[in-house]
Amino acid sequence: MSLENTATRPTLSRRFCVAPMMDWTDRHCRYFLRQLSQHALLYTEMVTTGALLHGDTERFLRYHADEHPLAIQLGGSNPADLAACAKLAEAAGYAEVNLNVGCPSDRVQNNMIGACLMAHPALVADCVKAMRDAVQTPVTVKHRIGINGRESYAELCDFVGSIAEAGCETFIAHARIAILEGLSPKENREIPPLKYDWVYQLKRDFPTLEIIINGGIKTLAECQEHLQHCDGVMLGREAYHNAYLLAEVDAALFDAQHPAPTREQALRALRPYLEQHLAEGGALHHVTRHVLGLAQGFPGARQFRQLLSTNVHKTADPLGLFDQACALLEGR
Repeated sequence: MSLENTATRPTLSRRFCVAPMMDWTDRHCRYFLRQLSQHALLYTEMVTTGALLHGDTERFLRYHADEHPLAIQLGGSNPADLAACAKLAEAAGYAEVNLNVGCPSDRVQNNMIGACLMAHPALVADCVKAMRDAVQTPVTVKHRIGINGRESYAELCDFVGSIAEAGCETFIAHARIAILEGLSPKENREIPPLKYDWVYQLKRDFPTLEIIINGGIKTLAECQEHLQHCDGVMLGREAYHNAYLLAEVDAALFDAQHPAPTREQALRALRPYLEQHLAEGGALHHVTRHVLGLAQGFPGARQFRQLLSTNVHKTADPLGLFDQACALLEGR
């Protein structure tokens, strides 16, 4: 974990966020994404309270100082456990603690985690209050716009209103309902229709709350349109599979004056990080599996992906192979 001087950190803004994604937004992925955007707010994968309190706490909280601004997402529904985890996150230097009320998978439902909590707004309010009482760090909620059986806009307003009364000021709304039976998590990201207008209306009905919109957003032009109606945007899969779009975020959405890094510059910036990871006994593919999305639509892109997805497991010279991959991005 990292406890560096907070005065050196970029200012936290939720104008553009990269969603917490299981198996994807680990610390290596976040370090890579930070080479592309200085301002995007990055989120950890969801960490359950059980894992944090009874597992390898140091491993789950670990990050590199350069990842800031950085938020942690917690999964759980026991107020006392969430408060204890929020304290750990605050001590570790995270800039935000987010509660997952959006994940639809059966595995987390069975532990009263994720989207099933939308049926229990009073419990979510208790969880938020317990965390807010325990820490000074902002506590936020990421949720769906409903679940099957609670699919009306009025019920969404009741949910948000209840949590807001507990002191939550920031809501990240995935603009789809979650179907809790019969659909896989992947299908739940694709089949329920997007209802952006509900999230826009939520901002109109709760003007003092910070409302961040999530779900199906793919371009910076779409981000700019959503920002006419909401306080921020959150991208998930597109930010991972097409990571280079983050290179334009700072100029397009934050009026930053620094030049956008090239693909080559962003990749070469990883070399010192890779050297340290390898020295600690890590494997090259732990990091490079997250950079494959840099290679799209140019000669040599397929070779780049092959080097870092197939050849990476065979090489006796991982840094030499990484340098070969960098060379394929020259001028890009």
